[in-house]
Amino acid sequence: MLELRLVQGRLLKMVVEAMKELVTDANFDFSSSGVSLQAMDSSHVALVALLLRSEGFDHFRCDRNHSMGMNINNVSKLLRCAANDDIIILNADDDSDTITFIFESPKQDKLADFAMKLMDIQNDHLGIPEAEYQAIVKMRSLEFARICKDLSSIGDTVVISVTKEGIKFSTRGGIGSANIVCRQNTTVDKGLSG
Repeated sequence: MLELRLVQGRLLKMVVEAMKELVTDANFDFSSSGVSLQAMDSSHVALVALLLRSEGFDHFRCDRNHSMGMNINNVSKLLRCAANDDIIILNADDDSDTITFIFESPKQDKLADFAMKLMDIQNDHLGIPEAEYQAIVKMRSLEFARICKDLSSIGDTVVISVTKEGIKFSTRGGIGSANIVCRQNTTVDKGLSG
C-alpha cells in the first residue's frame, strides 16, 4: 500500500513542471525513505535526480518498495487540475497498474480524484559520482530563471563564471552581447526559499 499526503501541494506541481521540459517518461521509486527519480533527457545531455524525503510529507506510508513508470507530461496535466493551495494525496495498491491523485481543498469542501495508468519503463540507475566543486552558488531559482530568460533574447548559450566578487552570466548573439553580474551577498542564505 502506498499513501502520501502533501499539504503544500504546489511544491510537487513546481517540481514536475520543471522536470517536464527535460524528461518525457520516468520511474518514480517509492520506498520508506521517500520518493526518488533518476532520468536522462532524450539527448542524454542532462540528468534529473530527484529525492523527496518521507519527512517532507505530512503522511507517508510505503509498505514495500514500488517503482512506478509515469509520463511526466501526463502527471503535469493532472497536477494542473489542483489549485496551488490544495492538499495532494497519492494512493496506490501494491500490485495496481494505476496511481490515484487526490486533490483536497484546504477547507475540505472539494475533493477531486484522478486515476492514471502506470507505464512499464526500463531504465538503469546511473551512478552519480561524488564531485568536489571549486565554487558553490546559492541563488533564488526565480532570479536564475529571469537572468536566463533575459539573456536568451540575445544569444543561445550562456557562459557562467564565478569569482570572489560574484557570478557573471554572459552571452553573444547576432544582435550583440550581454553580461549580467550578481555580486556576492552575505545575506543571501537568510530566507532562501525561491
